[in-house]
Amino acid sequence: MKTTSIVLSIASVALLALFFRPAFLNSRLWRATVTPLASIIGSGFLVAGPILAHAVGHWAWLAMLGLCAAAYLFGAAIRDNIAHVEPTLDTAPLVVTVIERLSDWALSGAYFVSVAYYLNLFAAFGLRLGDVIDPFSIRVASTTVIAALGVLGATKGLRGLEHLEVAAVGLKLSVIGGLFATLMFANFQAWTDGTFAWTVHADVGGFEQFRILLGLLILVQGFETSRYLGEEYDTATRIRTMRWAQWIATGIYLVFMILVTRYFAGSLPEKGGETAIIDILSPVGAALAPTIIIAALASQLSAATADMNGAGGLIAETSRKRVSVKIGNLVTAAVAIAITWAANIYEIIAIASQVFVAYYALQSLQATLSAWRRGATMRAAIFAAATVLAVFIVIFAIPADA
Repeated sequence: MKTTSIVLSIASVALLALFFRPAFLNSRLWRATVTPLASIIGSGFLVAGPILAHAVGHWAWLAMLGLCAAAYLFGAAIRDNIAHVEPTLDTAPLVVTVIERLSDWALSGAYFVSVAYYLNLFAAFGLRLGDVIDPFSIRVASTTVIAALGVLGATKGLRGLEHLEVAAVGLKLSVIGGLFATLMFANFQAWTDGTFAWTVHADVGGFEQFRILLGLLILVQGFETSRYLGEEYDTATRIRTMRWAQWIATGIYLVFMILVTRYFAGSLPEKGGETAIIDILSPVGAALAPTIIIAALASQLSAATADMNGAGGLIAETSRKRVSVKIGNLVTAAVAIAITWAANIYEIIAIASQVFVAYYALQSLQATLSAWRRGATMRAAIFAAATVLAVFIVIFAIPADA
């Protein structure tokens, strides 16, 4: 146990030194990568393992690869729209304008909910350190954090929120790296002493299993935030850094899934809540629990900040710049606070997850029509398949409540 804590500490500190170097903090490309990356690796990073183990057993890594591939397909459609549809919106045909407006409204609603959801979870985790669990205190704490982010976004704009994102993502990736190093060490020890085994069996089967997997696409959502950073970054930068974010996130999700699979051999919760991973990995070492909590806090703060950035940019674009990004951030915060006090976040996030996929369906349709008009028939066929997949997910998926 003591050895794993040492490995965890050394790896995390080394990565902190790397991610907080001025070269990283001041890199324009890294800042543009951070927003989609922060949103992709949100609460889903810790939730995914238990849910996938419950659904598909030791094939969790393969299911995660499929989810990331589907997300990359939708990301390709959005990147195509950034390159070919976005520059023509002012003079575009009516059908293009209608699809884009429907997409914007769908994503706005989903962003409002996701900001409230992430920061309610952030408050719940933070207060749990002091054994405070009552809903009123969680709402007060989350309202305070949402308001603070709204003020930051309203006064400093995208760049101000971006500085917070870069710091939170640097902390998150450092902790994740330390966690990976520790799990690699523990898995190697198990392999050398002959106790390593992957004997995890799925608890469900048939079409229900497939529906659960479809609903988990929300866990790798977030790459679309690059679409709405046009005020600060040019087209080529947004396209390139969205790809980078998806590649990095895919690597992190796959490595994590492979490293934790052997720990799912015991009993799994019916629902894969974030806190479940703490108990599941407790045999690895005592230092792991606070590390996972830190990762959860950093993940939710960075994801909420990324989605607020995306929402602010989206509101500005939808209003044709009549509403600035700064005011858009303030509006997002106000709506998120209203949701915090008026609704059960876990119920609303199930709806929001389907709205996100509906947005992907609309954007894939937009990319299909754009590619067809350009004569790119192969790309049109690929994006048409993405549209059908998204519609199928909206109809049949069991949304993840995390």
